[in-house]
Amino acid sequence: MISYLELAKLAALRAGKVHKKYFCNNPSVKTKSSTFDLLTIADTEAEKAVVSLIKKYYPQHNFLAEEFRYRKTDSEYTWIIDPLDGTNNFASSMPIFCASVALKFKNEIIAGAVYDMTRNELFYAQKHRGAFLNGKRISVNSASELKESLLITGIYYDRGKKMEQTLDTIKDFLYQHVLDVRRLGAAALDLCYVACGRAAGFWEFELSPWDFAAGKLIVEEAGGMVTGSSEEAVPLTKKYFIVASNAKIHRKMLSIISKRS
Repeated sequence: MISYLELAKLAALRAGKVHKKYFCNNPSVKTKSSTFDLLTIADTEAEKAVVSLIKKYYPQHNFLAEEFRYRKTDSEYTWIIDPLDGTNNFASSMPIFCASVALKFKNEIIAGAVYDMTRNELFYAQKHRGAFLNGKRISVNSASELKESLLITGIYYDRGKKMEQTLDTIKDFLYQHVLDVRRLGAAALDLCYVACGRAAGFWEFELSPWDFAAGKLIVEEAGGMVTGSSEEAVPLTKKYFIVASNAKIHRKMLSIISKRS
């Protein structure tokens, strides 16, 4: 039987094939619950492809995914899937998006993979086995001060209080003389960029489990930290406030963010 990690990797790559089929090919675009929350055929086709592949090997497992709902089983295993993270970028032909596939056993993520088709970058990790990018082990960077740190943030589809909190927090970090702050639009990739040292930290005031499940494990296995705003463990079943870092600047980030949370 295929291992959980290998299946997560294959599933993410399978989603990437769907992304390649439709990227820059003018896919039809719809809106979901918010005017700013887009949906394309690539989202739905990628999710169907991922779930179909996993069910061939583990039909009894549960699924928590962004686009469809699935019948719950008695299994303690749940696959947490974002078939296309960064849909707004994808729909605009901006090459910053990915697929994210994670496996949760009870209350713990044990395997995860994130695939960026445009760069052919496959990030993955297994619990207690380290984190990797295209077969090479990765680790967080060594920045120990905010002034040495490039940070990433995200703004959810909310255009109210959470947006204002995020913009105020960006200002607060810039006044602390961080190197800079980026807003890329694909949280799973943001987390992977922390894991491989491209950024020292990331925060977002509201993310769904499929946005952060795989990335959380990859950051932790690369030597970083992922917590809530009070350094608490992040739940895997609901939307939550996420702070990720190289661990060295984690409390410094929290001290700034806590002013606005």
